[in-house]
Amino acid sequence: MQVWKFGGTSVGKPERMKSIRDLVTADPGRKIVVLSALSGSTNALLEIGSALKEGDTSRANQLIDELRAHYSAFVDDLFETPKGLDRGQQIISTEFNVIANLATYQPFTIKQDKELVAEGEILSTQLFTAYMMEKGDSVTLIHALDFMKIDEDGEPVFDEIESGLKKILEEKATAQIIVTQGFICRNPEGNIDNLKRGGSDYTASLLGGAITAEEIQIWTDIDGMHNNDPRVVKRTFPVRNLTFEEAAELAYFGAKILHPSTITPAKLRGVPVRLKNTMEPSAVGTLISANTSAGTEITAIAAKDNITAIYIHSTRMLNAYGFLKKVFDIFEKYKTPVDMITTSEVSVAVTIDNSEHLESISAELSQFAELEEHDRNQTIICVVGQFFADKSGIAIRILEALRDIPVRMISYGASEHNVSILVDTKHKNMALEALNEGLFTFED
Repeated sequence: MQVWKFGGTSVGKPERMKSIRDLVTADPGRKIVVLSALSGSTNALLEIGSALKEGDTSRANQLIDELRAHYSAFVDDLFETPKGLDRGQQIISTEFNVIANLATYQPFTIKQDKELVAEGEILSTQLFTAYMMEKGDSVTLIHALDFMKIDEDGEPVFDEIESGLKKILEEKATAQIIVTQGFICRNPEGNIDNLKRGGSDYTASLLGGAITAEEIQIWTDIDGMHNNDPRVVKRTFPVRNLTFEEAAELAYFGAKILHPSTITPAKLRGVPVRLKNTMEPSAVGTLISANTSAGTEITAIAAKDNITAIYIHSTRMLNAYGFLKKVFDIFEKYKTPVDMITTSEVSVAVTIDNSEHLESISAELSQFAELEEHDRNQTIICVVGQFFADKSGIAIRILEALRDIPVRMISYGASEHNVSILVDTKHKNMALEALNEGLFTFED
């Protein structure tokens, strides 16, 4: 069995949803199909939630009416028979009644907000399943809320997901296509929650790992992972093969095609992940697996924006025993991950991508250390490849390519797959272009 995931743009128009059905049914074999919400739906639902939190019910109801009209038109173009059309309109009526009911809550809390946002995936999967049924396909819908669980830290409870999914699949043994929602889940209180934005990829990987799938396929509108950001860099090319470690580094450090947590469950069970393009299904895409690409040293580059650099100096100066522990205890207290770290005898510099608690972190650090003014609007550029200890020349190639770019920090040696460089965001595009031309060979 395989797991195929389709994102919002892949199902965002009726003709695209129809093409997804053609892709799924043309490929033999049983599979789980994970769907995101229709493109634009999550943002629309978040906007409705924001209006309700502000007490602007008039604005919220206007937005609900606009979204309902969009879905009604979608259904009219999707279904091809009176019976199918009737079923599609029933789905819209039922789910928008749920949305209208949520809009009556005062105050409108985070609980209702998450229930509201979940409606995007609930709608898309029901409409897709109904369309496949109209076409006479062997299909069934299973609800992610029946088996997707997270703990109090927002992390998936893999054992419960695995056991719950396997039980449901045994009950649905006759169906060839099993459709389910990405992104949504239940928290320890049993309330509707989610895996945060981009979490449909994560859902697919968790399901693929849970059933030890033959393959997990992530379908988007891009021909696999590129060696650099094609929105910024003039010449890029798809990367045909990546290791799990390389893909994880690229996803975490900004490659938009893949959610940062996706690789972990797949790697745990050794399930290959293939990135495919719904607009060009015949394209090879990118295969992520345990296999190392022979002869490849530098594979790809990614960039992560909205970084803040914090410079911390020990007031005890030399031999400051326990200094680093005290520093990282504070970041742990505020659940703020550190991306990069460089140290000297008396100083440490770190970067964070979440500045929500920066003021509180700075206040506590100041009790035993001196802080320089924080550098905001920074970008981490991550160069990924096979950087084994016995290889020479990697660092000099990277730095030579960046000879005209002011570099704020460098992290090299902690990983055999990643060299990270911190630059001011105003230099990001120039740095990505310089690295692209300096590290890769192109055919003219």
